Amino acid sequence: MATIVLLVVVAGIVLWVIGAYNGLVALKNQVLNAWKQIDVQLKRRHDLIPNLVNTVKGAMEFERSTLEAVIAARNRAVSATGVRETAQAEGQLSQALGRLFALTEAYPDLKATGNVAQLQEELTSTENKIGFARQLYNDVSTQYNTRQMQFPTNLVAGLANATPAELWEIEDAGERAVPAVDLSMNKPAS
Repeated sequence: MATIVLLVVVAGIVLWVIGAYNGLVALKNQVLNAWKQIDVQLKRRHDLIPNLVNTVKGAMEFERSTLEAVIAARNRAVSATGVRETAQAEGQLSQALGRLFALTEAYPDLKATGNVAQLQEELTSTENKIGFARQLYNDVSTQYNTRQMQFPTNLVAGLANATPAELWEIEDAGERAVPAVDLSMNKPAS
């Protein structure tokens, strides 16, 4: 009788270890998949930027430093590796694009160009997709990290080669800043 109880307990522990191991492996793969989804959207973003720069280049010739800053930020973002470095590079790219978009507002002819408007719309859409992909990545990474730390799963984490996943964080103060919005109805007299 004692042997049967011992076998049942051992079998229960073995089944639990297998379940915990498989759960960690599944979450690890979800983290990798979520990162690849961010990567797909970032590639799309990186591919759109040269088209936008080339479209506005002629009309904004004396704004060359802004265009060069966008290209330099894009190149840093393309070559970035790892979550932290990629987040920093993408933050700098977002700021450079923001300056470029602000400058295009000062050029009515450029703003009216269909190509520029379409590229800006595509980039904005891509930015939204990147935001959703980052959120999914952080959600899955948090689940994975939490599971690794919870007792008794933490006892199996080493067997599953589970290491904490880095979260995508905003480190640039410019990206953290809340945009100023003026909804007042006061318009200057012309």
